[in-house]
Amino acid sequence: MDSTYFFADDGTLNATGLVTGFNELKQVVEDNVSGLDTMFVLVSGYMVFLMQCGFAMLTAGSVRTKNTKNVLLKNILDACVGAIAYYLFGWAFAYGGDSKINGFIGSGNFALSASSEGDFDDFTGFFFQWAFAATAATIVSGSVAERTSFYAYISYAFFLTAFVYPVVSHWVWGGGFLSNIFGHGMIDFAGCSVVHMVGGFAGLAGAAIVGPRYGRFNAEGKPVPMPGHSATLCTLGTFMLWFGWYGFNPGSALGISGGAYTVVARCAVTTTIAAAAGGITTLVLKKVMDHIFDLLAVLNGILAGLVAITACCAFVEVWAAVIIGAIGAAFPIHGAVGFWGALCSGIFNSKTYQAAAGLPDQQGGFVMDISEWKLFASNLVGCIIIVCWVLVLIVPFFFALNVMGLLRISESEELIGNDISKHGGPAYPNDPVGELEETNVSDSLAMDPDSSKHVDEV
Repeated sequence: MDSTYFFADDGTLNATGLVTGFNELKQVVEDNVSGLDTMFVLVSGYMVFLMQCGFAMLTAGSVRTKNTKNVLLKNILDACVGAIAYYLFGWAFAYGGDSKINGFIGSGNFALSASSEGDFDDFTGFFFQWAFAATAATIVSGSVAERTSFYAYISYAFFLTAFVYPVVSHWVWGGGFLSNIFGHGMIDFAGCSVVHMVGGFAGLAGAAIVGPRYGRFNAEGKPVPMPGHSATLCTLGTFMLWFGWYGFNPGSALGISGGAYTVVARCAVTTTIAAAAGGITTLVLKKVMDHIFDLLAVLNGILAGLVAITACCAFVEVWAAVIIGAIGAAFPIHGAVGFWGALCSGIFNSKTYQAAAGLPDQQGGFVMDISEWKLFASNLVGCIIIVCWVLVLIVPFFFALNVMGLLRISESEELIGNDISKHGGPAYPNDPVGELEETNVSDSLAMDPDSSKHVDEV
């Protein structure tokens, strides 16, 4: 900075220059702080987006070889379709404009029409929230894998990211009515209810309506094992998801300057501990019950721990993260664990940590103060409302597709596999197992057109 700011030509102090120099220096510091926060949120969003790859690897490894390309393409299109849907409608319904209809839905700024080139907050927020919306859509992929129509799935992905998910995020994060229920409001820091319950219960509805895979149950109604084709891909996907969760949870602080870095650090630690507790708990339970060290069960336990800590990662003691992750491992992911995790805010939250994050500190979890109940009640009622919202919209949506014959692929296509029937050939063209599978299915269909009588052997 030029010394003339501070001294006149005769060497005396220049008061006017001092003020000008101070103001310019202040502006530089503010710009750097804003840039630091923006970069933190964007990098966190990049990590959340990488979770799409984690979901893709996990889902691909969990299905049979004949459907690998199909589920990978669906995961890719979750991001593509979700981006367009959220751009056109979702961002406006979640956070757009000042006009709110009874706390129910946002409005304005459709297709970012009200955002100018300099609206960095708008652009940063849009990118980060789109990554979350795409994650909610992707959760459904595994629930309806291997038998759902490609067109039905794409339609669902657009509907969820354009309307179903944005309205819920408005209720909880955008100033909607659930942010003030019981005079307190829900506290869901990173999305147990907003993201995981929405995706989980949508997947449950889809799975119930589309029905099980052919051969999933035998004549007595007992389930027949249908293992995925790659434990390696499942493990890779889980590690990528775990890594992405460090953007999902700590990134939800939406900044790192000032005192926010303490919130970010706590999120990283509680997220780690909950994931580890979920994995270890599952390992021990499977060993006791089935007498094996089950890799795939441990992977599910880790993911359950990660989901469970998401709502309260910024507000709980580390010992509470152990309990939250361990109990979460007992529930199916994502819906039931998301419900448990959202309730954990009302059980374990510390008022001190809520205040540090700029949230209300009048009520915390009842374990921390037995006289406090409003936060638990707010989150419980909020979760029930969110479940009802998702089911009221998604059940008729899938049911209508099913009535029109657009939901499920044909029996012959399912037995042959989506990759051969829809995507130009198998994902592993030189894989002798894949070739044997195709031959067996073709022979089976030739021998008996009523192929639902056969148990898919792959």
